[in-house]
Amino acid sequence: MNEERLDDAALAAALAEAAGKILLDVRSSGLIEGKALGRAGDETANQFLVHALRQRRPDDGLLSEESKDTEERLAKDRVWIIDPVDGTREYGEARSDWAVHVALAMGGKPAIGAVALPGLDCVLRTDTPQALPEMAEKPRLVVSRTRPAKEAVEVSKRLGGELVEMGSAGAKAMAVVRGEAEIYLHSGGQYEWDSCAPAAVALAHGLHVSRIDGSPLIYNQRDTYMPDLLICRKELADEVLSLVAELV
Repeated sequence: MNEERLDDAALAAALAEAAGKILLDVRSSGLIEGKALGRAGDETANQFLVHALRQRRPDDGLLSEESKDTEERLAKDRVWIIDPVDGTREYGEARSDWAVHVALAMGGKPAIGAVALPGLDCVLRTDTPQALPEMAEKPRLVVSRTRPAKEAVEVSKRLGGELVEMGSAGAKAMAVVRGEAEIYLHSGGQYEWDSCAPAAVALAHGLHVSRIDGSPLIYNQRDTYMPDLLICRKELADEVLSLVAELV
């Protein structure tokens, strides 16, 4: 792979795709099972991504769910934010709704990114946006399989919508990009690595992306906790934000 021919977006996509293949190989080996499989997958994919980024972009900052955080990144304008396995449970269960996140935040904004869905043999990226499909008559809201956000459930009721249960944050966000849903409303708390790549890809595809109060998502913060997230079709954004404001 030639460094001079690989821009940031292409690098993000190549890394996400390669990490996804590594994870599939680890799982298909059959040598690790249960919770140990999730840990092995996280650690293996993280080592690959970290080493590759340190070699390809040595001057940039780095924040990973699976690596010890340092204050060095706070002084950087360019910071790579990665989640080697978003949806460890789904990965271990051999489901398709898990993801690999690779993003580059610039000036605190989710500027560039790629989300790999290895179970679907798919990588969605910021430099190759696709036209959004037609919306369904009844808005579909993607929610957690185990802990659906109460605001999402209530918004769905008020919109006369339908709930679609799904695994990882990346899978949910990409369901909106792929036209499998219209709204992803999350209020149960996340971290920067959970949403940076999905937010970048969603923005590139012309979707609304914000906190649930309508304020922008800001990355590379000292505290990496992010309380909530809204990714939805722009046609629905004002109504969803208004409904959430009433509920909150």
